[in-house]
Amino acid sequence: MCLSILMIARQNLYSSPGGDTVQIDMTAKYLRRLGISITIYTQHAEVVDFDQFDLLHFFNIIRPDDILPFIEKTNTPFVVSTIYVDYAEYEKANRKGILTALKLFDADQVEYIKAIGRYVKNGTKIKSGYYLWRGHNKAIRKILEKASLLLPNSESEYKRLIERYPTKTDYRTIVNAVDIESFNDSIGEDSKYTNHVLCVGRIEGRKNQLNLIKALLDTKLELTIIGKPSPNHLIYYQKCKQTAQNASNIKFLEHVTHKELATIFKAAKVHVLPSWFETTGLSSLEAAIMDCNLVITPKGDTQEYFGDMVFYCEPDNIQSIRNAVLSAYDAPVNPQLKRHVLTNYTWQKAAEQTLLAYKEVLTK
Repeated sequence: MCLSILMIARQNLYSSPGGDTVQIDMTAKYLRRLGISITIYTQHAEVVDFDQFDLLHFFNIIRPDDILPFIEKTNTPFVVSTIYVDYAEYEKANRKGILTALKLFDADQVEYIKAIGRYVKNGTKIKSGYYLWRGHNKAIRKILEKASLLLPNSESEYKRLIERYPTKTDYRTIVNAVDIESFNDSIGEDSKYTNHVLCVGRIEGRKNQLNLIKALLDTKLELTIIGKPSPNHLIYYQKCKQTAQNASNIKFLEHVTHKELATIFKAAKVHVLPSWFETTGLSSLEAAIMDCNLVITPKGDTQEYFGDMVFYCEPDNIQSIRNAVLSAYDAPVNPQLKRHVLTNYTWQKAAEQTLLAYKEVLTK
């Protein structure tokens, strides 16, 4: 039986790429190799013939208005890769000016206000009447109740999800992963980045590049920040650039190909994600199998993935970031970390887990 799956993602999946972009593309790539027909859909204004698909696969439970319009129109079974993040600590610590008022609201209310703000600022319409009138929390609960299966990236993600939105819907953990065809030992290294410290990811307040810059300003370590600024964080990006403008040891690269990134990882010594929250940090997995030591936030699901094989730092403490990076830089490469990632976190494994979940739903 050849299964036909419709993967439905946010509209700006490719214009504003993030970790979910990689997760969707790589899962689709390896599922296709297993003989599954995958269609990735982001054009939410188009009419979809759901009857041609055996199953719908949604992503990002935190954006329920991207999911509700579809499940309101069809009885086709669906699963959800929840990718459930919690930015409450970041929001409380970093909202300034008029946005300080958001501290008065809970996380669901803040997300609802942000959805209204996207409509006012960018013309991003709210598509579901249920979401508009019932709000963020009830919208998520409705999706969880109707889903055939939930697919979090870790046990800790699932526990965080049901703590806020209790549900009896069953789940299967699907690992986040690395593409070993793009990142492996056969890759040569780019000598321009020998022993550099890297930070790879979209530049935005939640990723905390500004505190990383401040932590390494007066060191001799070469820091290279790789990533595009988030469209809604351009002021933050400019602040990062201004803070580093007189620092000869810090530079920015907006975009590199996966092939180029692999050669940079191979040459570098340390990769840092001092984020306010990470489900895992895909770039950390990639850096790990290219023999980088890792510095990463403990906030989120990182400890479930990396255990005691990495160096942790507190995102709000510049000295903590500095100390962790210096320790990672001075430490030898940990071969156990690489073996751990290659054994447990490949996209082939993720695709196999996903296919088992699909079959479980369709044979009920």
